[in-house]
Amino acid sequence: MVPLSFAGQDFLADPQGALWWPARRALLVADLHLEKASWYARLGQFLPPYDSQATLAALTELVDRTGAERLYCLGDSFHDKHGCDRLPEAARAMLLALTGRLDWTWILGNHDPGFADHCGGVLREEVEVEGLVLRHEADPADPRPELSGHYHPKLRLQLRGKSVSRRCFVASGSKLIFPAFGALTGGLDAGHREIMKKVGAPAAALVPVKDRLLRFPLAA
Repeated sequence: MVPLSFAGQDFLADPQGALWWPARRALLVADLHLEKASWYARLGQFLPPYDSQATLAALTELVDRTGAERLYCLGDSFHDKHGCDRLPEAARAMLLALTGRLDWTWILGNHDPGFADHCGGVLREEVEVEGLVLRHEADPADPRPELSGHYHPKLRLQLRGKSVSRRCFVASGSKLIFPAFGALTGGLDAGHREIMKKVGAPAAALVPVKDRLLRFPLAA
């Protein structure tokens, strides 16, 4: 993890797209999209059915590594509101173990408005912690410092003739948009006009790598 400062708070950013908030003993993640593969399977499009296990295994490793006491999921935690019902037994056990040991908050997103079952934890439309608003989709009309998800930003570059794509955070003075943490998620280009409309200028894509945080200015 590498240092990332925002709105007067010090975080550590993980390349998988999570933020560790040491002062609050909290992990923050966005857009897990659990049970996305099973949702597509119901429509006749079959994908490897291991996305939830992979996502929850990665999340469990982060919780163990940081010693987190609380966790905030910034919306679209399940791919649809019945996703928790479809969790395989092993994945459900992993999730219940996490929600049972942590002070766990689900922020509701557009994919999961009012879970039929949420496997523990508490549901919130949004919360405010230490002056930071945690919500699913950025609100450009709100001047308060804000952490959100929804857009799954990725930075795409051409390096030595090859196309490279990396999960990234998008930051401006008062907005920080998280990449998707889920194992089976796509991504929107970090400089896409929809993202830039939400964060405003100047903005930058922040890419955590092994030993540093890479910053790439984004054109409005």
